[in-house]
Amino acid sequence: MKARMKNPAMLIPGVLEPFYALIGAVKKSGVPARTLELVHLRASQINGCGFCVDIGARDMKKAGETDERLFAVAAWREAPYFTDAERAALALAEAETRLSDRADPVPDDVWEEAARHYDEPALAALVLHIALTNCFNRFNVATRQVAGSMRLDARADTR
Repeated sequence: MKARMKNPAMLIPGVLEPFYALIGAVKKSGVPARTLELVHLRASQINGCGFCVDIGARDMKKAGETDERLFAVAAWREAPYFTDAERAALALAEAETRLSDRADPVPDDVWEEAARHYDEPALAALVLHIALTNCFNRFNVATRQVAGSMRLDARADTR
């Protein structure tokens, strides 16, 4: 596989800085970093963004995530490795990512379960993080960014 072009966020001056600011603000929200990474990985799996799945899984592994949890993210409902709060965040990530799959894209039961575990600022951070992930997924998939093409120690955060 070959990329169609360089990563669009790196081609246009000034594009990455606002994304970095948003990512930085979300990371300061109080939502556990592991949870943010889980929802990033799950949304990226759904969107078929190999670039973000690769980077996300590598980042999580480097941060001490277990193989069991990494391998089970796509089947989180059937796996015993996730907390109730993580499950609520993963359900929200799936609903927000699959907007066209149902008439009520983010049903009340999904939202209410997330709200049971996260206060309003944390919910805002999750919604923003999922939206940012979907944004990165879309321009990486459209331009066929190649998984593994950017090593962790030499990359800008492009998700």
